[in-house]
Amino acid sequence: QVQLVESGGGLVQPGGSLRLSCVASVNIFIIYDMGWYRQLPGKQRELVATITKEHISTYADSVKDRFTIDRHNGNNTVYLFMNSLEPEDTAIYSCCALVTTLSPVVTGDYWGQGTQVTVAS
Repeated sequence: QVQLVESGGGLVQPGGSLRLSCVASVNIFIIYDMGWYRQLPGKQRELVATITKEHISTYADSVKDRFTIDRHNGNNTVYLFMNSLEPEDTAIYSCCALVTTLSPVVTGDYWGQGTQVTVAS
């Protein structure tokens, strides 16, 4: 079973920065797209950013020019660099990866448990 483990969340003041990391491991043949999603209190989960194997990225309008997604294919890691954080960015951030597993050979979406990001004075 593919495992995705996020790290880097925490409490930060408005205007501050955080870096989230997500490492995928176990039974991986190939990882295609990777992404970050977030769930704000009382709301549905929403897309934050995605990145392909070829490093083509997309962003939600609300984070464009403030957040940057990147990945290291060699160690199956995706990052989210968050700058100019606002209280409205407070949410649980989860990573997702589209993975083809080694055994059995199947392709599907896998999710991490999530990491809390709180932006407050």
